[in-house]
Amino acid sequence: MQKDNLPYAIALTGGIGCGKSTVCSLLSLSGFDIIDTDKIAKIILDDNKEKLKLLFGDEYIVGHEIDRQKLGRLVFSDKEAREKLESFVHPLIYDEVIARADELEKKQTPYIVDIPLYYETKNYDIDKVVCVYCPISMQIQRVISRDNKTPKEIEDIIKSQIDIETKKQKSDYVIDNTKDLIHLQDEVDRFKKAIYHDR
Repeated sequence: MQKDNLPYAIALTGGIGCGKSTVCSLLSLSGFDIIDTDKIAKIILDDNKEKLKLLFGDEYIVGHEIDRQKLGRLVFSDKEAREKLESFVHPLIYDEVIARADELEKKQTPYIVDIPLYYETKNYDIDKVVCVYCPISMQIQRVISRDNKTPKEIEDIIKSQIDIETKKQKSDYVIDNTKDLIHLQDEVDRFKKAIYHDR
């Protein structure tokens, strides 16, 4: 992905439990188009169950569905398994992101590409990046209350990603999600103003 080809794209990143989905919902309500790489990945995995069987074994497919919880436990606790999955799925996600982004560029208005692993994969060369931020302690608390995951599973996910403080420092914009929804809406509004001011 070349900067000059996608001048209106803004990459959105953060860590698990930081509130990326909520921010994307607020931005969507404000009129921003969103390309969600997690949703794209889900579709790609659902379309490639046989490939997943070959990569990891039949036990990760229950009936006609992927056992996402079991697969997640494997790839976040085993670096080799995670790299195997990523080497298969990331190029397919990239191709779909580019296809959607090329269409959105025609509108000539800023849009969001939600890429949780933007800094980890280094696949995307987007000029501007916004990080949805909360500290690690808050990430863990939120995921425990939201998901059926053990503290160990959450720590494995966090360890597999670049530290949120590093992401915050590297990003052009930061949306602080350490307080309530009203505060978050204010942060999103501030980000929107900054985006259009910088253009």
